[in-house]
Amino acid sequence: MLLGAGGAEHLAIGEVTAPMFPRSSNKPLQALAMVRAGLDLPDADLALVCASHNGEPAHAEGVERILARYGLTEDDLRCPPALPLHGPAARAAPAARRLLMNCSGKHAGMLVTCVLRGWPTGSYLDPAHPLQREIAGTLAEAAGEPLTTTGVDGCGAPVFALSLTGLARAFAGLAAAAPGSPPRRVADAMRAHPFMVAGTDREDTRLMRAVPGLVCKAGAEGVHAAALPDGRAVTLKIDDGATRARLPVMVGALRALGVAEPGLDELAEEPIYGGEQVVGSARLIKGVL
Repeated sequence: MLLGAGGAEHLAIGEVTAPMFPRSSNKPLQALAMVRAGLDLPDADLALVCASHNGEPAHAEGVERILARYGLTEDDLRCPPALPLHGPAARAAPAARRLLMNCSGKHAGMLVTCVLRGWPTGSYLDPAHPLQREIAGTLAEAAGEPLTTTGVDGCGAPVFALSLTGLARAFAGLAAAAPGSPPRRVADAMRAHPFMVAGTDREDTRLMRAVPGLVCKAGAEGVHAAALPDGRAVTLKIDDGATRARLPVMVGALRALGVAEPGLDELAEEPIYGGEQVVGSARLIKGVL
């Protein structure tokens, strides 16, 4: 789904109004709900709340910092233990930890919001918890559509279904929000700290560094959402759930919206490996968008 400046539909391909699970593409909107509920963190830490991070040292240290500021510890996190996504960090980790799981920043933000509001922390993942009700209301409002389906994400948190059209509207609202507003706080934190949102060699970090003003967040099952300060937005889901085509399609969609940053050129083609050799690539067929 592509939206032009001001929210007008630019291009729609496929089932853009059917509900689907955005997975981690919902994280900036979940963070928005937390900010509206009272979460107030430095920008680098707020970017980490929006993250599917690599588990590199800066990410782990950031999550510890968020928790410690409010008297919380790693034991309070309810995301599952995991090794870092980043190869060198994974090899250096002696064991899987909750702190290293890619969603630990979001979970830390959820816990801190509960502390600030006086809500129970032990049940913060329950869909009936006040925090999750706040998040659901914020997502529905930002997307301009009702939430019809709730699932459980890989990290154990509730995941709310949105359409690609609703997700595009929500991201456009983040990127084009008024200075100082809660959605703008989330967008500016991500723009200022793209490394904290993902990490070394990751799509979101590379895209936000390549395109000034871009806010973007990938999600599992081939989902991606991005928006620019004038409200132009892209949301996509690869039908087979694989990620190999996601970045080339996103680059093609941004180009279709008139984004011509030269840094996109090196992101337009994803190598495909057979063993230790590159045996092909995923790239957008000319004329598809």
